[in-house]
Amino acid sequence: MTLVRTHGDLEAVLAPGACPEALREGFPRARDATVAGQRVRTDLPFPGTATALIPGVLPGIEAYTVKVNAKFPGARPALRGVICLHSGQDGELLALLDSATVTAWRTGLAAAMGTHALAGPGDVLGVVGAGAQAELTLRGLAELRPWSDLVVHDTDAGRAEEFAARHTGRTAASAQEVAAVADTVLPATWAREPLLRLSDTRDGRHFTSPGADEPGKQELAADLLRAALLVVDDRELAVNTGALAAADLPAAAAELADVLRGDHPGRASGGSRSVYAPGGLPWQDLAPAWPAYGAAEREGVGRRIDLLA
Repeated sequence: MTLVRTHGDLEAVLAPGACPEALREGFPRARDATVAGQRVRTDLPFPGTATALIPGVLPGIEAYTVKVNAKFPGARPALRGVICLHSGQDGELLALLDSATVTAWRTGLAAAMGTHALAGPGDVLGVVGAGAQAELTLRGLAELRPWSDLVVHDTDAGRAEEFAARHTGRTAASAQEVAAVADTVLPATWAREPLLRLSDTRDGRHFTSPGADEPGKQELAADLLRAALLVVDDRELAVNTGALAAADLPAAAAELADVLRGDHPGRASGGSRSVYAPGGLPWQDLAPAWPAYGAAEREGVGRRIDLLA
């Protein structure tokens, strides 16, 4: 029997406090995996792309994930798909999960973790792109560090106003206006042209940019990336399809796992800029999916179906 969990089912069992812990533990553990994760992405003869992430594995978890996503930027939601959670013992399909929910959680909470590890002490937070990823990043950051002021910009002014109202913030007219006042800036968009350049930013600021997760997407300009301490979740991915590929840059200073393990010191000084630009890795789907599966089993959340019936 396979457990089917919808968006509502997942929201009932996922917890901002527990998920970052699973992701934090996953970064160093993933380096010991004997099978490398793969991302497969292709254009479609429609206004979108298809992406698959295989396999999501972590040492110590007897299961793996396979994710298939459709990304249609003009749709709401823009991302739809399914994550298959399989037993590592016999391949049984343990669960089918709504991938939009899991992806938003793991991307947003991993972004929060990278932000907390790299950002300076300032407490004015800026958001560019008031969507699901920004929402989850703020929920994760709330577990890690407080902020005194929130500034929000979105190309949809109404959505920016709603987001700001939910989080007791205020709106800005542009990404540049956000960068002018915020100590930490979180762009989470579908941008294919840089939203911010070096001249738009100030010394000592941090930027977390999860939007450059496939070829052609670029939220931060090359001159800003060159001037900052640039940290990614996977060097090879960043060079081939992520932030480095879009900006035509050769290498990142470190991976987030290096910083979390203390192998890299992170930000050098209060006056330096830093950027965290993750691409998203298959194991990051398993990290929240596995505890969510256990919680759903214990609490009786979701529906069971027999796919062989």
